[in-house]
Amino acid sequence: MMSKPLKAKAKKFEDLEVWKKAHQLVLHVYKITKDFPAEEKFGLVSQMRRAAVSVPANIAEGFKKRTLRDKSNFYNIAQGSLEELRYYIILSKDLEYLTDNRDLLDMIEEIGKMLYGLIRSIQ
Repeated sequence: MMSKPLKAKAKKFEDLEVWKKAHQLVLHVYKITKDFPAEEKFGLVSQMRRAAVSVPANIAEGFKKRTLRDKSNFYNIAQGSLEELRYYIILSKDLEYLTDNRDLLDMIEEIGKMLYGLIRSIQ
């Protein structure tokens, strides 16, 4: 009978796989929004980047909170920002600023599932 290897407990937020994926999403959002129309710099681009950055930032902040309620609250805020970003990605395709948004939506879906799992693991 083989036993499952134990997962090492994260010592810092950078150890969390969900944070790593969320950080990659931020980098991707910054890269794609560079090519958006100039008139969107203070509109959609700003909103997309703010929402994207909010996800790993809230994961990081929640990681250091002492109570499970506080941790859960920050992780939940990250979920909300992720959904907000999902809408902006859909809008960007509809406005034809993006030709294909599937990769971004897949990343968002994966991070959403991981966040849900993280929240469940602390409850």
